[in-house]
Amino acid sequence: MKRWSPARLLMTLGFCLIAWAVVASACVCVGSTTPGFRWPTSDLIQDRAQVVLLASLIGAALSGAGVVYQAILRNPLADPYLLGVSSGASLCAYLWRFAAMTVIAEPTYAMSQQAFSFTGALLAIAIVFTLSMRRGRLEPITLLLVGVIVNSINGSIFLLLNSLKRDITGGSGGPLNFLVGGIQTSLLPSQEYAAATGVAVCWAVLIFISGQLNVAVLSEAEATALGIRIHRLRWVGLITASLMTAAVVAISGPIGFVGLVCPHVARLIVGTDQRRLLPVATAMGAALLAIADALSRHLAYSIHTVLPVGVLTGLLGGPFYLALLYKARHRR
Repeated sequence: MKRWSPARLLMTLGFCLIAWAVVASACVCVGSTTPGFRWPTSDLIQDRAQVVLLASLIGAALSGAGVVYQAILRNPLADPYLLGVSSGASLCAYLWRFAAMTVIAEPTYAMSQQAFSFTGALLAIAIVFTLSMRRGRLEPITLLLVGVIVNSINGSIFLLLNSLKRDITGGSGGPLNFLVGGIQTSLLPSQEYAAATGVAVCWAVLIFISGQLNVAVLSEAEATALGIRIHRLRWVGLITASLMTAAVVAISGPIGFVGLVCPHVARLIVGTDQRRLLPVATAMGAALLAIADALSRHLAYSIHTVLPVGVLTGLLGGPFYLALLYKARHRR
């Protein structure tokens, strides 16, 4: 394994930042009231730039978390959405809307919703991992099955609560966005800052341990021989990735398949070295969700409604997931 110098890291980060900036600038030119690409006027550019930045933040967090899940679990089908992390965080973020209107003051709303989302993500991943463990080891197939079941249960609980209490207001977006996921335009500044801070801190931790993630695919004996505490590495990576997912799901809802598609595409471009794969996949996730948001605005000109980006990513990621399953089956 080649030595990864700070200069090489900065060069990789700079290239990814430039590539994302080009895509983000193009997405700012897409509106919902005019066809084609057109640079927005001064009164629109700030609003569009805010939406593009928010979409990029969410996509970057989901894609980065997907890289870590796939490396630690040694499963190319692992994804924050499929493992139940997104649905658990989204359900608890929705549950917070019950208490926010009667107990907690408005200034503490954003941070408290973030804390509820973190708790939901950790509870969901704890349940999935506990039920997927066999003699101290994770069963990949069981992990995916349990994740699908947890997703189904969380979705059922959400529909039940929404049916019993339809007059809940406040928070970020309508109830549909907690089930499908979308880019919100009515967030409080404190909510955006809390999500951005959480993602930045978690991503810094992941890039710090990215070199050790290359060892996560080895057996426990081999990792120990290389001086890596593999159990501690796994739990640090899983908890950090779950918290990063929860930070954005609290404000967007469960947007699926971004953490599945982008790591695979980035792996085809730069290889399996996690030190290079993590920043490249993060930039691709940011660009992908920004493009999906721009596409939803472009379609709004024709269909007269803005589709949630979770619908578009689902249409893209569903066939991609089936193709991966077919490829894995054919290989076996």
